[in-house]
Amino acid sequence: MNPDKRPLLRVVAGVLLNHQGEYLLSSRPEGKPYAGYWEFAGGKVEPSESETDALKREFAEELGITIHRATPWLTKIHAYEHAHVHLRFFRVAAEDWSGVLQAKEGQQWSWQKAGDFTVSPMLPANGALLKALAVPTELAGRLNTGLRGENSMGEYRVVPFDMAEPQHAHVLIEERELRRIGKLPAAKSVWVVMDEAAQWPRVQDADVVVWRMENPAAAQALAAVLAQGVSMPLVVYAAPDLLTQYGAAWRAAGAHALVAAEDIAHVWRRLDWSQLCRKQ
Repeated sequence: MNPDKRPLLRVVAGVLLNHQGEYLLSSRPEGKPYAGYWEFAGGKVEPSESETDALKREFAEELGITIHRATPWLTKIHAYEHAHVHLRFFRVAAEDWSGVLQAKEGQQWSWQKAGDFTVSPMLPANGALLKALAVPTELAGRLNTGLRGENSMGEYRVVPFDMAEPQHAHVLIEERELRRIGKLPAAKSVWVVMDEAAQWPRVQDADVVVWRMENPAAAQALAAVLAQGVSMPLVVYAAPDLLTQYGAAWRAAGAHALVAAEDIAHVWRRLDWSQLCRKQ
């Protein structure tokens, strides 16, 4: 397939949550491409705008609500018939917006549970996010025994590949083992574990990436990757003291979840976030 040479159109979209942990989807109004399809609300970034300013403006114009704060999440590039778009998705927590939803463009809206979406059809570039939304943002456990958490549908468990049985939907595998077997395991979602920046290009087909933080170089590489934007949920697996130092910054930059790794022992010198983000 020939690469799409059209200029990239910068677009932002917001994954808006309510206090029940549900996500807001809205339908595209008549007169727009894909009218009637469901999507996460948002729109084009104007030349003079930042991405967060564009997100705030679009939600005010489309739904009449005010966005107070938004956290970067996933980045997607998608080729539509009418445009080649660079999509930046933000998560907006229930406490980070205010107002009463209004159908200011004649659209519909619906609150949906992750893993149990009941509206269709979905806008193509948005559909891939539905699986990602089911991944819990709070996780615990160890890589050698599995990770666990909860989403709006209940318990969510990720099992190491060598322990997985047919009933296990989510599988955890080391990137080196994945290279050895040569293909992704058959599972509802595959979580790939990496610990070096050189592995990043090789994990792009994973449903979720778990980045094990064992040294300052890994943390610096993680900061650079988050700054560029990631296309799948990125889980940071790091020792508790590192999470204390950098966890809030990792979250703010777009990390999906943080896991306290009691099995990683190390001694680091303290680095500030500006050092971690500095270009190599």
